[in-house]
Formats: sequence, C-alpha cells, structure tokens
Amino acid sequence: MEIKYDTEQINSLIKNRRSIYPNQFSKGKIIPDEIIWQIVENATRAPNHKQTEPWRFNVFSGEGLTYFAELQANIYKQYSGSSFNEGRYKKLLEYPLQSSHVISIGMQRNEKNILPEIEEIEAVACAVQNMFLTVTAYGLGAYWTTAGITYFKEAKPHFGLSENDKLLGFFYMGYVEKPFDGPSKRSPVETKVEWINKNSNETDPSSILFKL
Repeated sequence: MEIKYDTEQINSLIKNRRSIYPNQFSKGKIIPDEIIWQIVENATRAPNHKQTEPWRFNVFSGEGLTYFAELQANIYKQYSGSSFNEGRYKKLLEYPLQSSHVISIGMQRNEKNILPEIEEIEAVACAVQNMFLTVTAYGLGAYWTTAGITYFKEAKPHFGLSENDKLLGFFYMGYVEKPFDGPSKRSPVETKVEWINKNSNETDPSSILFKL
C-alpha cells in the first residue's frame, strides 16, 4: 500500500494541537485573508451525513472585531439576569480586540430534519477540529469558547441562525506571542480503549478482550 502523506507530520500535528488563548496572541499582528479562507475551506471538508453541510460561519476582522465585542457584551448584559458577572462582561469586550480574527460557529438545521440533531452538531465539531489542525499547521493559535452568549437564544439571529439552529461558540485566532512547550496533557490512551480481537482462535472469551 502506497502511503501518500507524511504520517509522522500528521501525528505530530494532531498531538500538538491545543488551545491558545487571546491573551497569548501577538497584539496587532493580523493573519492574512488567504490563510483565513484556507482555514474555513478546510472546515467544509469535514464528514457530514447525507452531505447536509450544517456549518455556518461569520468571520469578524478589523472593525468587525469591535462590532462583535460590543454585540456579545451587550447581549450578555441584557439577558444574563442574576447570573451577570462584571469580569465576564469585560472579557467579552476585550478578548475579540486581542485577536486577529473571530469566527462564530453555527449549526444550521436541515429544513427537512432528515437527520438527528446530534449528527449535525457532530459534523460541525468535526469542522472545528479541521480548523484547529489548519491553524496549528500554520503556526498560529486558536481558542474555541462556548462561554458568554453561546447558549443565549437571543443571540442566534445576530449570526444568521433561526430558532431550530444552534450557536456552538466562537473561534478566536491570532499569532502566538509565546510558543507553548509540548503537547497538552492527556491520560494514557490505554485507559480509554478496549481492543476486541474477533479473529482469535481462543475459546475463552476473556482471552480476546484486551485493555490497551
């Protein structure tokens, strides 16, 4: 079998993907538009059942970042009620302005509801992972947040989403001011996987169940 890709690079790329927060970005350094377009193009290559392509993105840059910051802060202040937190309010105003670009992540429900909602959400999550990996490959930083106004139904119309759609958060991006050291922490894969060898000739069922 011919291997077309550098598997070591791919494995390293996935291993070193991690969240980089806006306060770690280089202030005032802007990602070129062509890279942003490549990031969202790669997002659209995510697997999705029946080709519904449920992802919907709004890209905020330049003065659009100020618009977005004020929009989300005002929505939060207006609708958060007794859970309002001044620190979070200030962060909603500041974080976008520390970023090069912010992308809103939406799931647009297929109008015929031909799939369970969870499958559409899963497709969008796969799209975001493609974005994360592309960002990492370009040596950039990114952060997917669901804080702030993500789950406020009042926020949906501002991002082109209807009542049956989902706002799934925001993707902040920028150049990394201080490179991180090593991959993010994960528990050993052996603690999360059970390997069942159906081809075993052993008759004892316990002999074909391996915990990696």
